[in-house]
Amino acid sequence: ERCVAAAGYSVGEFAALVFAGALGFAEALYAVKVRAEAMQKASEAVPSGMLSVIGRREANYKFACLEARKHCESLGIENPVCEISNYLFPDSRVIAGHLQALEFLQENARKYYFTRAKMLPVSGAFHTRLMEPAVEPLAEVLKSIEIQKPLVCVYSNVDGKKYMHSKHIQKLLVKQVVSPVMWEQTMHSVYERKQGTEFPYTYEVGPGKQLGAVLKKCNLKAWKQYNHVDVLEDEEAAE
Repeated sequence: ERCVAAAGYSVGEFAALVFAGALGFAEALYAVKVRAEAMQKASEAVPSGMLSVIGRREANYKFACLEARKHCESLGIENPVCEISNYLFPDSRVIAGHLQALEFLQENARKYYFTRAKMLPVSGAFHTRLMEPAVEPLAEVLKSIEIQKPLVCVYSNVDGKKYMHSKHIQKLLVKQVVSPVMWEQTMHSVYERKQGTEFPYTYEVGPGKQLGAVLKKCNLKAWKQYNHVDVLEDEEAAE
């Protein structure tokens, strides 16, 4: 009852909305299943992937993506996709699109001031327009689910702002599939406060501490109040 905000990274947004009372658990789980299957099907249509990039200050990600798309066109690929799909923290992005574009960026990493360019172990270019075939199936499911106004503020991946009402949630959850995850921007929105105001306690729930690591890079003061809750640890203790 003292919680002030919730947010979830990519598919985690459904968990945040369940936590905030906007979605029922079973319905959200079903929507996630449909979303996953539709995204997998879209992934199989085009050889694509995601590249985790850490760049120096001079790195120009959009220019690098433009050059990678031109490279794909020279190979005869029509309408190539190569764009930022996740904003993680300052100087860190995930770029997604056609595999040929990502391979081009890896080979030319130094030219674009990337200090690291590592392929992620995923099957497709999530959060890009290559996921468009997944939009309709998810939209249909969300129309059939009752969505309430959240009891606490939930921030959207699409624009880093608070969800306003149920129709807004329905619209942006669909848009999220083909839009970049604005996680860095979301962190700034969640922790924005007047000078001298204390930061709230932050809990990352679930496996891994990646979001905590990202928070540390985005806002060191907020991270000092961060805790990790591993669900499995609690279950093992109960047994």
